[in-house]
Amino acid sequence: MSYDLMVFEPTVAPQERKKFMEWYAQQTKWAEDHSYQDQAVTTERLQAWFREMIEHFPPMNGPLASDNVDDPRVTDHCIGHHVIYSAYSWSVAEEAYPKARELAVKHSVGFFDVSATNGEILFPSNSSGTKNKKPWWQFW
Repeated sequence: MSYDLMVFEPTVAPQERKKFMEWYAQQTKWAEDHSYQDQAVTTERLQAWFREMIEHFPPMNGPLASDNVDDPRVTDHCIGHHVIYSAYSWSVAEEAYPKARELAVKHSVGFFDVSATNGEILFPSNSSGTKNKKPWWQFW
């Protein structure tokens, strides 16, 4: 059993929870016709999240796989067209959650706490990655 988190492309995922969960179920059927270890199949933003995340939680499989199979930080990252599903060791859950979430915000991708009952689904405030808020001092 693992501690699972998922990041996703927010432009394709439904924002309403029930529809999101249906979309999530489709994504995790793993029916796409490609290797789930190749980061080239996913979006640029998810690739950026992955490149930075594996500095902290290296992949278990694929071309970038860690040689240290005993390291609890080694993680099974499954990469789809619009999602990256990561299965962490429970011993690193308290580190994995904030890092994955922090990098999701940084790279403007969605974040889903799969392992939690009624887990958090986080969408970037603006999925294009640009800011549309005025500075605090502009009130007009």
